[in-house]
Amino acid sequence: MSLTIPARPFDFSLTPGRAALVVVDMQRDSIEPGGVAASLGHDVGLLRGAIAPITALLSCWRSYGWPVIHTRECHRPDLSDCPPAKRLRGDPSLRIGDLGPLGRLLVAGAPGTDIIPALAPSHEEWLIDKPGKGMFWATELHERLQSAGLTQLVFCGVTTEAAVQSSMREANDRGYECLIVEDATASYLSHFKRAALEMLADEDAVIGWRSSSAEVLAAMA
Repeated sequence: MSLTIPARPFDFSLTPGRAALVVVDMQRDSIEPGGVAASLGHDVGLLRGAIAPITALLSCWRSYGWPVIHTRECHRPDLSDCPPAKRLRGDPSLRIGDLGPLGRLLVAGAPGTDIIPALAPSHEEWLIDKPGKGMFWATELHERLQSAGLTQLVFCGVTTEAAVQSSMREANDRGYECLIVEDATASYLSHFKRAALEMLADEDAVIGWRSSSAEVLAAMA
């Protein structure tokens, strides 16, 4: 039996047990002072508004025992999976791999790559380390999703226009039905978030759908 979620551009039909909640890059490097985002001059406090809606979604998903996937962007300690064009781009105060207040920036195993405590994964939830913005690049996620019989992905996390949008577009190309939860995602730039949401859920749902956490939770209740 499917659940009808009010969404844009039209209602989304969610199939219980076939839909995973995807929490994108809610890691300390993105959310807390001293991480890679702060080194780029971003106001990391602007992302904290997504935490409460994600917490509510997580609680609901967990209550039903439905699958949850957490992603985090990070690189090998030798940076062999970090292209120079990525590391050397721009003029941050610290670059990927440099030592900062949260350890080496975006390096696997450093404290900054940990998911923030409020959203810490439980032991049975998937934790996907990815070297790029999209969650399918250089990971085995697609194969794992297929093995688990998952066909729908409900997206939340940060940032809307970068890692979340990249992951949702990659998922769409692989045949997954995708829903992004508007208030459970955030950006350092509000106009980037608005534009990304409009592109991801256009009039024909070519990439996917968008809804609010209240609409999703009401339908699941």
